[in-house]
Amino acid sequence: MFDDKYDFMKLLENKVAFVSGASRGIGKGIALHLARHGAHVIFTYRSSAAEANQIEEELKSFGVKAKSFQLDAANYTQTDAVIQQVIADFGSLDIIVNNAGITKDNLLMRMTEDAWDDVMQTNLKSVFNVVKSAQRQLLKQRSGSIINISSVVGNSGNAGQANYAASKAGMNGFTKSVAKELGSRGIRCNAIAPGFIETEMTHGLSAEQKEIWLQTIPLKRGGTPEDVANLVVFLASDMSSYITGQVINVCGGMQT
Repeated sequence: MFDDKYDFMKLLENKVAFVSGASRGIGKGIALHLARHGAHVIFTYRSSAAEANQIEEELKSFGVKAKSFQLDAANYTQTDAVIQQVIADFGSLDIIVNNAGITKDNLLMRMTEDAWDDVMQTNLKSVFNVVKSAQRQLLKQRSGSIINISSVVGNSGNAGQANYAASKAGMNGFTKSVAKELGSRGIRCNAIAPGFIETEMTHGLSAEQKEIWLQTIPLKRGGTPEDVANLVVFLASDMSSYITGQVINVCGGMQT
């Protein structure tokens, strides 16, 4: 739940934001916080149209425009069609948040080729698809902020997550490369690496599992979607106009 202490701030008024994978968890929190700060929000979802419609209404309650698209972000043709439709409908594209992602965890000896491919396609190729499709509009505008939602395991690795960690490490390298390619045209690209964030996905963990996580976090609590969304708003706004090519941890000190 987002509190009201930032309601007076409209850092992103009339900006157009695209968020992939925003039907729940961190992505939903990001979409809502962007709208709270005045951005028109277009978001994608994979399966639940009813859930997406509900989120659309929540976004519109902030007085902004909102639209959802069902999308397999790993499919370039579908992604390009959605991005071009967004540009046609809204006339610009100022903020891109690549949040679509899945996990298919297993030890490497038990990991199937499909589990590897599915995670790499959804988590990494989707970022290429979105940025490649949006690049022409961003270059035309000579402005834009691209924000890729990575993970601390992209830096540290994690047993049982070779596919996921590799996809996030690839995202970090992509982020730095795009920042160098597009910086001269006023386009910034950064990544956010969340640590242990309390979402629907973590609610299924046992108390013992959560305690093990908490022991590794100096702040002794899990993060919230708002903790990630606050940084997204900052990186999307002009307040971060001299920040690009960075991978910023949001992890309570788990990685320092």
